[in-house]
Amino acid sequence: MTTDAFDSVRSTRPSATYGDFRRKIVTAAHLAHGLETLRSNESAPAPQVVHCHGCFDIVHPGHIRYLQFARSLGDVLVVSMTGDARIDKQPQRPYIPEELRAENLAALEFVDWVLIDSHPTAREVLSLIKPDIYVKGREYADNDDPRFLEEKRVVESHGGRVVFSSGEVVFSSSRLIESITPTEDIERRRLEVLCQRHEISFPRVHQSLNGIYDKRILVMGDAVIERYVYCDAKRVANESPMMSLRELQDKQFAGGAALVALQLAALGAQPTLVTGVADGPESAWLKDVLDQHGVDLVPVYRSVDLPVRTRFIVDDQKLMLVERNEPHPVEAERSQQLRDILAPLAKQADALVTFDADGGLLAQSGLPDLMQIGQGLLRVGGSAIAPSRLLAMADADLLVTSERKLRLEMNDLESGLSALVYRTMQRTSAAAMIVSLGKRGLVTFQRPTDDPDVPEWKGRLLSEHLPAFGEFAHDHFGCGEVLLATMLASCAAGDSLMLAAYLASIAAGLAATKAGPLAVDRDELRRACLRRPELQVGLEARSAGRVA
Repeated sequence: MTTDAFDSVRSTRPSATYGDFRRKIVTAAHLAHGLETLRSNESAPAPQVVHCHGCFDIVHPGHIRYLQFARSLGDVLVVSMTGDARIDKQPQRPYIPEELRAENLAALEFVDWVLIDSHPTAREVLSLIKPDIYVKGREYADNDDPRFLEEKRVVESHGGRVVFSSGEVVFSSSRLIESITPTEDIERRRLEVLCQRHEISFPRVHQSLNGIYDKRILVMGDAVIERYVYCDAKRVANESPMMSLRELQDKQFAGGAALVALQLAALGAQPTLVTGVADGPESAWLKDVLDQHGVDLVPVYRSVDLPVRTRFIVDDQKLMLVERNEPHPVEAERSQQLRDILAPLAKQADALVTFDADGGLLAQSGLPDLMQIGQGLLRVGGSAIAPSRLLAMADADLLVTSERKLRLEMNDLESGLSALVYRTMQRTSAAAMIVSLGKRGLVTFQRPTDDPDVPEWKGRLLSEHLPAFGEFAHDHFGCGEVLLATMLASCAAGDSLMLAAYLASIAAGLAATKAGPLAVDRDELRRACLRRPELQVGLEARSAGRVA
């Protein structure tokens, strides 16, 4: 193929220096237009266009030989790669962000053009490019995957053909990645790219935190008392071979739905907590704490005082959990009272969160009705127990849980996380889910409603992985409540799911540095965001622009 012919294609994108391999990274529409120009030129033979598609997370020798073979079949080699949001292999994949993956492919001399595909399969790109040859790995030769069969149909519909070859050397990107210890540079770059893609910047974070102020949020769920007893391990007791502890001090914290409400108040929102209380010392203490922090309490009276969960701690190790006051279900007449209380409060709220801490307030059978009271509001569901009542929180805009709790709830320890979340969202009709992976961060899931060609619930979920931000974690207890409350507050302020998840992940990391389940206030969160290196990139660029 002549240089003039290549120039005809290059003219379809903004000017770039010839030596810059990044000029090869184009959009499908631009390349399709350039190829159509070449094909319609009667003075020269039409080029043979060869197309390859994949993830290409780590370009290894198997990929090189596969692409070299493909290039030998024609005049132009087009390589499309699946965008980050459409990769559904593991929560932490892709390992390399899409922009860097595209640059890796474009740097190869025998690759002519690189496309980043935002669709779940190559069908749309194949329809635009209309390759003469589509090269797939040998494993697809006898494959009846409907997604591949649809790609094959599109190729053959315009006279093309499918060729199967995987190159001479077989490697696995997934196995290579599993053997690699993540480096700080790669992880930082991944986070920078994610923030750029979702327009997460410090000015946007600042705007979000200001937007949370005075949002009226209705919190419905169980409050519990969390007690920490700090001890010194003296010796083995004389009367039997058991540890002898000397009590040093004890601290008491508000947990469950009460911590969710306190976190919302710490961010500047106006929470109203509807929870069960009694005429007892624990309930009296909780009322004082909530009043001091600006949380409006709407009580639903119960006959037994609040559950107290006492943890005995030596150094930083929790040795034992002792529970007092068993969960006590609210009586049937109280359930009707709860619905009557919630109805007028919901009319004045911006959002509703239902939080199950197994205190007896939320009955499995009554949860769907309670969720419907918030119809028209931003509705979020979460749980502090496993298994929880998550599946009863129907039609929620957002469900927040951990992988462990979700697997126990669904009685499924084997399926991939994405498949598990898919089934959960089908059963609950939830619009989005956040699944915490503990020290591995969290994964966001949402429906692919931005793609008109993918019918609802027939395409894969859009997912993104965020790393954990707790560099000096001390105590992870209560981080789930802080995560959920921050997600809720950010979404109530009109933020995107990814911005809300980013803020919530940082807040949960800050909560892990505290001794005990404590809230993270707005100024503390703002300062932590200002120190984040991935947000510094945008600040530095704007500062340079002002200086210029």
